[in-house]
Amino acid sequence: MRGITADRCRCFWLPLVCCLIGLAPEAASAEQSTVLDTSPVDIALSGNGQWLVTANQTSNTVSLVSRETSQVVDSQPCGEHPVAVVIGPDGQSVFVSCQYSGELSRLQVVERDADGKHSLKLERLGDVRIGFEPHGVAVSSDGSTAYVARKAAHDVAVVDLDANKVTNHIKVGRWPRYVALSSDDARLAVGTSGTSGDDGISVVDTQRGELDYIESVRGINIGHLHVSRDDRYVYFPWMVYRTNPITFDNIRRGWVLGSRIARVRLDGSARREAITLDPRGEAVADPHGIAITSDEQTLIASAPGTHELLAYRLPDLPLKQFGGSVDHIDPALLRDRDRFFRIPLGGRPMGIRVAADNRTVYVANYLSNAVQVVDLTERKVVGSIPLGGPAEPSPTRLGEAFFYDARRSLDQWYSCHTCHYEGGSNSVVMDTLNDGTNNSFKTVLPLYNVLETSPWTWHGWQRDLVAAVHKSTTTTMLGPKPTDEDVNNLVSYLETLEPPPNPFRRSGGSLSEAARRGKHIFGSERIGCAVCHTGPHFTDGEVHDVGLGSSDDLYEGFNTPSLVGVHGKVRFLHDGRAKTLKDVLTGDHRPSKTGGTAELSADELQDLIAYLRSL
Repeated sequence: MRGITADRCRCFWLPLVCCLIGLAPEAASAEQSTVLDTSPVDIALSGNGQWLVTANQTSNTVSLVSRETSQVVDSQPCGEHPVAVVIGPDGQSVFVSCQYSGELSRLQVVERDADGKHSLKLERLGDVRIGFEPHGVAVSSDGSTAYVARKAAHDVAVVDLDANKVTNHIKVGRWPRYVALSSDDARLAVGTSGTSGDDGISVVDTQRGELDYIESVRGINIGHLHVSRDDRYVYFPWMVYRTNPITFDNIRRGWVLGSRIARVRLDGSARREAITLDPRGEAVADPHGIAITSDEQTLIASAPGTHELLAYRLPDLPLKQFGGSVDHIDPALLRDRDRFFRIPLGGRPMGIRVAADNRTVYVANYLSNAVQVVDLTERKVVGSIPLGGPAEPSPTRLGEAFFYDARRSLDQWYSCHTCHYEGGSNSVVMDTLNDGTNNSFKTVLPLYNVLETSPWTWHGWQRDLVAAVHKSTTTTMLGPKPTDEDVNNLVSYLETLEPPPNPFRRSGGSLSEAARRGKHIFGSERIGCAVCHTGPHFTDGEVHDVGLGSSDDLYEGFNTPSLVGVHGKVRFLHDGRAKTLKDVLTGDHRPSKTGGTAELSADELQDLIAYLRSL
């Protein structure tokens, strides 16, 4: 299983497997009988309110939970690294997008009567090949069509569910993750996190199968989306980066990173309206899930970074286009506990759903391996439904909890994940102080294969990973000093991080004809890429001065970045000046300026890009 170390790779589903192969569970070895974290990331509630399903990212499973008994009644495998789950309009079909295996898994909930007992079961119906890292999914009201965001392809795949095949691709902007469909199926909202111009909500006209407009929000990490009952608006959480130096004062003022909830019109382009979520001294971090009660009186959001649920009275929510409480929450919300309150949950709350009573909220809590039941009237957790996991977290799991914990930063404004989204990168250039200067903005380097790609930081001055991690948590995050155990656990977690499978590789990992030609160009002396980008991760671990620095840099030269997964970036070079691989190879980093002896022809350029995308 990708991205999981031995102490996490445990078989929660051993009893099921033993039953299938005719082996008594007690006959299995002690090593086999250890338990795997389930890590639910999303949740869906049936229309009749009798059951719910969760997408479990670590165990690659879907769990079926009875609301009557508050227990898991069945589980089935799905594709690798599930991200989102929805229930079809028939009230029985379940659709799960699986990022790493590139599939839309289809399941069905069936009712059975045996020995006079009524039971619910999950049946796996098969998979639809989507490719290119599928994320959010929405299903039309007649159940005939699914819309799946493909992060690595920067589009939405349109799936004919009767024919079980993709029939169209709609370009929507870079890094689309989550989607929401209007009740009349006419408009699809897509959250994108590209660079300026396609960082916001893309609105698709589904009848024409085309992008209508993009409403930019100039931010990062857009979470789940929710369409209003009248189909006029889509609501969503996201974070802003304010490009100010990392200092105690700037963080506390909300001038570095901050959390927001906004709404965008679906019936025509108009500037987004938003509120700030962060109280002084006790900020909200990494908002992700969002839901609205059916009477549209309450908006609920999950804040995984601060381990809580946020509730707002919707009708008089002070949403503004400009001005207002820009950096901190509107004081009027803080003064009125009926307009805004926070419910501590612990763990890492992700996807949320509201029951028909508009009082009960179900939360997929990743780190707790459970579905939490929250009562909005009592304003507390009233139940927890375990989905399966070890009795005690491993050191790696504790390191993962550290990575997603914003309370490790000053006044809990942001976490490691905020910048290194799920261990990768983001779409902005940031000043992290890691190079020793203020206002030296650089792209965020992914953490994949980090133990094997020393040295660290863009200037490559940091050659001790434990020291680098310690410096980041105390200098970049300005949080409480971590213990040695904290840092070692975090490094243990970082060791598990691997990039998603490359979607530009053919089945079996082979290269296209163009990529094979590009590989030859890459290794040629006249182009010179392989002089620095060598080895399994395409980096020589050395610092080179290729003429891209400035007088503001404290250090000379730059650490050769790994090219593994470079297809997934939306900013390139240390300062993000290049927005595409073509920009890299024809601009200030073109081969003739960085060690090669010739310029690329138009055909060579396309072939080299094809090869780079395959890495």
